[in-house]
Amino acid sequence: MPRRFFKFLQTVLALALIASLTVTPMARAQDDPPPPAEIVNDEGGAVSITGEVPYTNSFFTLGVAQPLVILEDQAGFVDRNEHFLMPLASQTLGQITSDFFTSPFSYSIALPIEPQGSLRDVDQDTAEEPGVQIFAIAYWTNTFGEPFLEQRDLYGGGWSTAYASTRVSEDADTEREITGGQFLVYAPDDAQGFSSGFGEDGLLFTADDPVVTLPQGYTIVNMDTDPFTFDRSRHPVIDLIEPEGAALVDLSGESYPDAFNQFIDILAKEYAFTDYKEIDWEAKRAEFLPLFQEAADKQDSQAYLRALRDFAWSIPDGHVSGPFLPDDFSFATAGGLGIAIRELDDGRVIATFVLEGSKAAEAGIAPGTEILAFNDIPIDAVIDEAVAWSAPFSTAHFERLQKLRYATRFAAGVESASVTFLDEKGEETTVELAVTGERDSFNFSSFNVGKTGFELPVEYKLLKESNYGYVKINSFADNDLLSVQLWERLMRTLNDNGVQGLIIDMRQNAGGSGFLADQMAAYFFDEDHVLGNTGRYDKSRDEFYFDPRSEEVFYLPADELRYGGEVAVLIGPNCNSACEFFTYDMTIDSRAAVVGHYPTAGLGGSVKQIRLPENEQFQYTGGRAVDANGEIHIEGKGVPPTVAVPVNEETLLTDDDVILNTAIAWLDEQLALEITNGGDLVVGDEVEGELTPGVRVRYTLTVAEGDVLNILAASDEMNMLLTIYDLADNPLLSNDDLIEGDFNAGWTELEIPADLTLIVEVSSAGDDETGSYTLTIEDAKE
Repeated sequence: MPRRFFKFLQTVLALALIASLTVTPMARAQDDPPPPAEIVNDEGGAVSITGEVPYTNSFFTLGVAQPLVILEDQAGFVDRNEHFLMPLASQTLGQITSDFFTSPFSYSIALPIEPQGSLRDVDQDTAEEPGVQIFAIAYWTNTFGEPFLEQRDLYGGGWSTAYASTRVSEDADTEREITGGQFLVYAPDDAQGFSSGFGEDGLLFTADDPVVTLPQGYTIVNMDTDPFTFDRSRHPVIDLIEPEGAALVDLSGESYPDAFNQFIDILAKEYAFTDYKEIDWEAKRAEFLPLFQEAADKQDSQAYLRALRDFAWSIPDGHVSGPFLPDDFSFATAGGLGIAIRELDDGRVIATFVLEGSKAAEAGIAPGTEILAFNDIPIDAVIDEAVAWSAPFSTAHFERLQKLRYATRFAAGVESASVTFLDEKGEETTVELAVTGERDSFNFSSFNVGKTGFELPVEYKLLKESNYGYVKINSFADNDLLSVQLWERLMRTLNDNGVQGLIIDMRQNAGGSGFLADQMAAYFFDEDHVLGNTGRYDKSRDEFYFDPRSEEVFYLPADELRYGGEVAVLIGPNCNSACEFFTYDMTIDSRAAVVGHYPTAGLGGSVKQIRLPENEQFQYTGGRAVDANGEIHIEGKGVPPTVAVPVNEETLLTDDDVILNTAIAWLDEQLALEITNGGDLVVGDEVEGELTPGVRVRYTLTVAEGDVLNILAASDEMNMLLTIYDLADNPLLSNDDLIEGDFNAGWTELEIPADLTLIVEVSSAGDDETGSYTLTIEDAKE
């Protein structure tokens, strides 16, 4: 071959080698030590760190009882291990040194002489070396277990993506990669290397990183400079970073119309259920923008707030919340008739409350009276046109129930209204009733009736009649730490006492943390089920994205904290959001019966807030929740009862808690109580019988309208329980103490409203006693 060809070939090979070194970086050779880092502020290394944690997110403090600022071991990021759990020994806890509930709050961390983090060799050479310990300063909240972070506190593990000293990418191509901010690095000696830049790939701790050698001890690494800055100050100040995706969007400085226009643009991209609910945002812009422009032209803040409220009401989503105008509310609902109404399963509307001494009562309206019309307008149309000030709603059933409340309210200045009803003879009657300022009827129909604000987040007791546990979860937005402590105490108490059945009352739970709700449900399972996922608008992808790494799962508690008995969950339309996720979780593998009149509220997503003019915080749904199959499972539907309680006169016109009694009856059935047939009874009968543990005796009793009865179960050996059911097995009445402290059970002078066939059930109060009894049915008139 000609010599020049060899020269050409050598040149080509040399160029190819250079190209290969550029395209595919190789690890440094073992005998090529990196240069020492250029140190600024060389004071020997940090001994303490102080700083501030700013936050604008409205939900940052929600439920938080034990906030923590810690040294967060970054071995999970180095390894790109999403499930890395920081060792307890590595978690150096700081002190919060100002009011946590005022942003920004300050912190201080006294550094240990030698930290106990995970060592990682990141100098990209081929030698095996001890490596360095890498920490971020990070904010967390402790909810579970001891005052350190465990798997549940860490949401399964990994590394912080918000409120840390590091800046984390939110772009699709580099999502969760650390792209800036500051590390605290500890080198056990002066021979350990560390990256001094991101390299050409823009990623940290990869083969193309330039590397320097760190001095022994602590060094602060600032990744916002190129090359990185290495600081050895004794008392560095490091403020944590609130990422753009978590920060509150603030449009409060804009004009009314400009803020509204920008907000519509945001909702068109970020609202979670636009297609599902068939919302046309441009149509809403055209409908409401003139109202905001008019309010701006007139400088009328009240007109602006009313426009914003009406806009919120136009979105069929119970998570959406705009301004509440108390003066408008008080004016619109100022008057009442002294009655509350409900709609039955058969479509009739009846009075469920009549104010004692009211004109309605004097006119012959009583609980159970069928209401036909107000002001000659059919009652169905009245309900349809009622304005429910608790709007908007995700489900038609909850909207209907709230409209029933507001249908009986009248604006200030209305003096009277006509009411058409069926009187006690079944004849149609119309009366004119004065509208007064009474609010008793309105309060009676509230789905929060009885709540005082003094409740604990979790309250429980033992039902003495059945020996079942009863727990009411009032909120998932209270003190999370206290909620879990009470919850775990309940689990231990149930297990220690061998309680066979548990009733969980969720009927007045307005929601809160969906994660907390899921993890509290985990105490009833032995498998870490996948529960679903939540998709959010991803700016870099310009679409809703469900990150497979964010699947919601159970993180199971310790074996001794799990409860394996039968469970019934009580629900209603005032079970909202996180309450519904808990209820849905309990339907997995049919773990619990769900008992109620109606499905839950149907709020199936996570929320965001935005600040608008007049300092208004507007809430909307930004997260689309789906089940493990990717299907929308709660929004617009709610969780339906698996044990449906009918809505009729018998279930509404009683002081008994019919839903609770139905749950007790279901638990009894599941726990294989033996029900024996005692035969038929008539008024005047007296029968004797025997009970053994787990046995109940039922008798069929025929009664007539107008009967007044004394029904008594007596025993000298057992604490008796007497329960009356209808033929559909719905419990109507229950009593275990005719006289306080007495063994006997029953009722005296019980008035019978109609010709009925009843089931009278005799049992011992705990289903655990043996003895004889006497059941007496006598006419109280004689």
